[in-house]
Amino acid sequence: MAFEGNQELSNFLGWVSIACWLVVYSPQILENYQAQSGEGLSVSFIAIWLIGDLCNLSGALLANLIPTIIILGTYYSACDTILLIQIYYYRWKRARRSATLLLSDEPAESALYDEASPLLPGEGRAEIPTKKSMSKETLKFASALLFVFGVGVVAWAVDRHVHRDSPRSKPEEVIEWRSQVLGWISAALFLGARVPQIVKNLSTRCEGLSPFLFVYSISGNTTYVLSILAASLNIKHLAANAPWIAGSALTVFLDLFVLYQFFHYRLEDNRRADAAERSE
Repeated sequence: MAFEGNQELSNFLGWVSIACWLVVYSPQILENYQAQSGEGLSVSFIAIWLIGDLCNLSGALLANLIPTIIILGTYYSACDTILLIQIYYYRWKRARRSATLLLSDEPAESALYDEASPLLPGEGRAEIPTKKSMSKETLKFASALLFVFGVGVVAWAVDRHVHRDSPRSKPEEVIEWRSQVLGWISAALFLGARVPQIVKNLSTRCEGLSPFLFVYSISGNTTYVLSILAASLNIKHLAANAPWIAGSALTVFLDLFVLYQFFHYRLEDNRRADAAERSE
């Protein structure tokens, strides 16, 4: 007999997943703002991600899936749009600034913003990298994750208290071909979106890219899949949610590879910094 699931556990994991996804974009949006550049991100990565999120949301609505999926799909789409706006706004801002300074009477000033000037801070300069503590980076990730998980637990507790006297019924799921097609398209898009970002990281060395985007993405996707599985292991339930389970579970592995890139380049930078110190 198939495991009929634990709705309370599913709700708990769902709220933790929502907490992760509510903050997943914030570090990258802040990173872009501080650098006044979005060039650490691949435009293809965000654009494909947005299309995937729209397909995901449309399929979830058609199939009447659990609220977690619909809430997240709406939020993702809005945040993807914000990141794209940032990228093109900072490009437009830089181009306008460059055009103004190129017309300046001060050659030294105008040279700072010619066509060869870097789009990312530090790009284009053969400078010695600053040594960064990997243990501090790891501690920062762990502390941020614990905080977000805590927020998810609080949200679940509040939700449970609010609905203690009126338990909600589980929505009736349907296996509908249009929602399934959209779901599988979105799963393929989520996987494909990581590829241009991984390729871009080879040239940017993950400069301008917030690793927290991927730390929270991994945590959000993992708890998201677990919330679906905790609801039920009934064949009909798994079939209705199959595209969302596959899309989220498989992207975790690609996000782990991006984190590997980030730490690999930081370790390389630390080795270069150590070598520079010894040569002085």
